[in-house]
Amino acid sequence: MDFDFSDDQSQLREAVARWVEKGYSFERRRANTAAGGFDRATYTELAELGLTGLTVPEEHGGMGMGAVESMVVMEQLGHGLVLEPLAQALMAATVLAEVAPADVQSNWLPRIASGEALVVLAHQERKARYRLDICEAKATSIHDGWTISATKNMVPAGDQADAWIVPAMLSDDTGERMALFLVERGAPGSRTEGHLTQDGGRAATVVLTDAPATLITRQGLAALGMAVDVGIAALCAEAVGVMDKTLAITVEYMNTRKQFGVAIASFQALRHRVADMKMQLELARSMSYYATLKLNADPAERSLAMSRAKVQLGQSMRFVGQQAVQLHGGIGVTDEYIASHCFKKLTQLEMTLGDTLHHLGAVSEGMQDTAGVFA
Repeated sequence: MDFDFSDDQSQLREAVARWVEKGYSFERRRANTAAGGFDRATYTELAELGLTGLTVPEEHGGMGMGAVESMVVMEQLGHGLVLEPLAQALMAATVLAEVAPADVQSNWLPRIASGEALVVLAHQERKARYRLDICEAKATSIHDGWTISATKNMVPAGDQADAWIVPAMLSDDTGERMALFLVERGAPGSRTEGHLTQDGGRAATVVLTDAPATLITRQGLAALGMAVDVGIAALCAEAVGVMDKTLAITVEYMNTRKQFGVAIASFQALRHRVADMKMQLELARSMSYYATLKLNADPAERSLAMSRAKVQLGQSMRFVGQQAVQLHGGIGVTDEYIASHCFKKLTQLEMTLGDTLHHLGAVSEGMQDTAGVFA
């Protein structure tokens, strides 16, 4: 199997890396956090690079690229600790391109590709605890469409997004089942409560009360699972970038920080800990590749692969983040220094779209009867 990147993929990686280096400094990131955790100008710059339309089909103004290109981009954005939720654009584009009616596609996909519209997934509810099949949101059929009543939590940039993709339960002749809807921000009966997230980004609670909605698909659970799996693969790649950055700044610090007249990088015990960090990074990178390559598998296999990847990524993120802080000492937890922001970003990524324990349970449930040492 060939794991080399194509020339186009390498050029894409280099283009995003250059933008991160020149256009998204740590100071700019801190300014964006101070301004609320989301900057439309930064998101527009991502759109100008073509990243918001990365997976949007070409007939709708996008680049028509695939999962590997998305992984390449998200890894570089992770290296820069970019706050703006590009992964949400990838998730929304995938869902709309795959299952939405033609009129919804023609209305929203070109706007997503151009960066004019930010569409995010609003699926998390307090009682769900990462489970996708638990949904209290209700959809009601009216004479000219649908309305939704729901409360969705931790919606990425939810009060800044132009529309939300919302799962809700509908009742019809075939019984109660989940469907996916698109709700525009500012629709009657909708309100948001925005707040900063632990990593300096932005999220919101979205409250809908008989808000008008557009039906995307009645096969909501399957479509939601697809969106979440795309999101998990994206955040795995982003986490690899963050860990790569974390390791780099830790090594740089150890080469400059002196104790007893020598750089602490010369201490064998500390060198061993850095080696362990590197090992965890490479384990995470290989599982990120695995997750990306499994996005085209059948739904059951795909979902299990995402859980396997998320377990390893969660373990790696926790280890790399904790070791980085300990090797830095007190400076590693100060807000003025980037290491603390890397640690917070890794902590939040570990808990996004299912934490390690949640996915470990999914992996355990997916084991066959012959699994284990006694097979």
